[in-house]
Amino acid sequence: MEIKRIGILHHPRLPESLTLAQSVADRLDALGAAAWVTSIRDEEAITRALSELDLVVTLGGDGTILRAARLAAPRGVPILGVNMGQLGFLAELQPGEVFTKLAAVLAGQYWLEHRLMVQVTSIHNDGHCKLASPLLALNDAVVGRGSLSRTVRVETHIDADYLTTYIADGVIVATPTGSTAYALAAGGPILQPELQNLLLAPIAPHLTVVHSLVLLPTAVVELKVTTDHPASLTIDGQNDIPLDSGDVVTITASPHVSRFLRLQPKAYFYRTLLERLSSRVAHGML
Repeated sequence: MEIKRIGILHHPRLPESLTLAQSVADRLDALGAAAWVTSIRDEEAITRALSELDLVVTLGGDGTILRAARLAAPRGVPILGVNMGQLGFLAELQPGEVFTKLAAVLAGQYWLEHRLMVQVTSIHNDGHCKLASPLLALNDAVVGRGSLSRTVRVETHIDADYLTTYIADGVIVATPTGSTAYALAAGGPILQPELQNLLLAPIAPHLTVVHSLVLLPTAVVELKVTTDHPASLTIDGQNDIPLDSGDVVTITASPHVSRFLRLQPKAYFYRTLLERLSSRVAHGML
């Protein structure tokens, strides 16, 4: 794939990311590529521009990449992440590497990694659907309690068969990418990112014999929440949708995948995983 048109998405709360974005745009122009710069928060402008882009470069943390992935995946545009955050599980480059790697990218010296996404296909209550269109997530979709520290009951079905009712802070349905995020903190396993499985993990469950499960990519997960206080559906830890008691959230694998441009060897994940997890331990995050 020839890369000639590149969108550079900076984080509006990181002034240094805008400075770097402008420098990257100048370098790309010098290399004969067309660069377009905007904030990751300008989703309307990004959506309009994606049909004209060959690549999106994100300057920020993993949250910036998650936002970009939900926009870019339906249009098949790959992402090159530059880590300006804390851990950078998803990023490919550090800021100091960008200028030396751009020529390799334009010369086609990369490979594309495809990562599964999940989608919330419906939220039903009394037969009425509350979603106009599916909601995409690269990491996870979480049905759980709202602001009050009280458990919710989450009746869980897989492929229309009853599994269990969790009394917990919530239930996570994650991708392999999300297995190193919230699901890991909830005690779930780590999955290699190019696997196609879904991961089901309860959050702080009370008296349950059914803990984390690895599911087939064809699985249809239905989560019915019962509560007398606010509950919510959270997408990638960024978007919250209020849920009423009795709402049923249906989650499946998405037909869209996230494409990541990689310059490292294909076995990079295991080395990166060890480095990132060691960093989290050192900073008291695990």
